[in-house]
Amino acid sequence: MSAYEKINYVEFPAADLAAVKQFYTSVFGWVFADYGPDYVAFANSGLDGGFYRAAKQSQVAAGGALVVLYSKDLAGCEQRIIAAGGKVVKPVFAFPGGRRFHFTDPNGNELAVWSEQ
Repeated sequence: MSAYEKINYVEFPAADLAAVKQFYTSVFGWVFADYGPDYVAFANSGLDGGFYRAAKQSQVAAGGALVVLYSKDLAGCEQRIIAAGGKVVKPVFAFPGGRRFHFTDPNGNELAVWSEQ
């Protein structure tokens, strides 16, 4: 059951929906469901959401919200992202409580991954 007035769903733009599905499935194990040619929903990600076909990207420098994922193995996650075609755009750095890095997916959307270690 969804909670009222709580974050329930997040959506990202993506020009290439096939590439985004392949990337997030191989790196994070997300599960996808197609809803027509211009939308794909994802689950098994901690927060459900989707990608809509658009020639734009969500970038922090342009005012986009930063979605931060958690990993127990920061270095291993970074390697999987690079191997799957993602790019590290802000190298690993320490912050109070842990370390993190920022990456872009094959469509240019910026997200981050953090860990306590």
